[in-house]
Amino acid sequence: EVALPGGDAIGSRGLDYHIKGLIEMGVKVHNEHGYVIAKAPEGLHGASIALDFPSVGATENIMTAAVLAKGVTILDNAAREPDVVDLGNFLIAMGADIEGLGTPTITIRGVTSLTPTRHTTIPDRIVTGTWAFAAAITEGDISIHRCDPSHLEVPLEKLTSAGAVVTTTSDGIRVRMEKRPKAIDVSTLPYPGFPTDLQPFIITMNSIAEGDAIVTENVFESRFIFVNELLRLGAQIKVDGHHAATVGIDRLSSAPVVATDIRAGAGLVIAALVADGVTIIEGGFHIDRGYPSFAEQLRSLGADVTRVD
Repeated sequence: EVALPGGDAIGSRGLDYHIKGLIEMGVKVHNEHGYVIAKAPEGLHGASIALDFPSVGATENIMTAAVLAKGVTILDNAAREPDVVDLGNFLIAMGADIEGLGTPTITIRGVTSLTPTRHTTIPDRIVTGTWAFAAAITEGDISIHRCDPSHLEVPLEKLTSAGAVVTTTSDGIRVRMEKRPKAIDVSTLPYPGFPTDLQPFIITMNSIAEGDAIVTENVFESRFIFVNELLRLGAQIKVDGHHAATVGIDRLSSAPVVATDIRAGAGLVIAALVADGVTIIEGGFHIDRGYPSFAEQLRSLGADVTRVD
C-alpha cells in the first residue's frame, strides 16, 4: 500500500508504467482513498515488459521486483541512467542475476534469495551538474570533488560550447568560466541525453548569456513553471509549448520569487547571485530536499547567501 505520488510540481508523475509492469508479473492492483493497494497472492512471476517511456522509477521498481520473481523478466525500453546501473550492481552484489544494465534491454532471472552486502552509492550527477552550471553562470571557478564526469558527458559538452573550461581532476572536475557565457540550444532527453533536472540551470545561464537560444523540454511538461519566476528577475524568455526561447541580457535584477521544485529553487538561487540587489526566495524547503547544505556551500565559495527560516 502506497500513497499516490506528489513531489515537485513539474508535471505528471503517474504510476502507470509501474503498475502495468507489475500487473504483467502477477500483481493485482486497485486504488482506494488516495492509495494504491497491490497484492500478489500467488507470488511474482517473470514477464516480457516493454515500457512506453524509459522511466527511471519504473525501471528500478520492476527490476527490483523481478529479482525474486519466478522465471525470467525481460524489460525493454529500460532507463539507462547511472542510477539504474548502480541499483542493479547493488542487487547483483546481493545475489541477483541481472544482465544488460545500461542498455535498453535488461534481463532478470529470478533467484530464491538475496544476501546482505555493503555498497557505496555513486555520486549525484545532478548535484555535480548544478555546481558546474553555477560556475558558468557566475563566471566563476569551481572544483567539484568525488564526482564522475563520465555521467555528465552531454552537459559538460554544452558547457564547453558555452565557453567554459572543463578539466578532469584526480577525483572530479574543475569548471571555469572566464567570460560571459554563450547561449546554447538544448533538448532534454532520457540518459545519455541532456537531463531534464539540469534544464533550469541552462535556462538560467542563457538568461544572462551572449545571444539567444531555445531549450526544448521533452520529459516533464510543466518543467517551465519556474520561468515565470525568472521573468520576475528581468529575464527575457518566451515559452511556447515545449520550447523556451531566451534572449540573454547583461544582468538580472532582484525580486521576490518562489521555488516550485528542487531544481528550480536551486536555479533561482544561482540566478540571484547574478542579479542586482537582494533577492528573497520562498519555498526553500524544496531546495533542502536536493541540496541539504546549499547556502553553506555557496558561502564557502564567496556568495552572500543567508538562510531565513
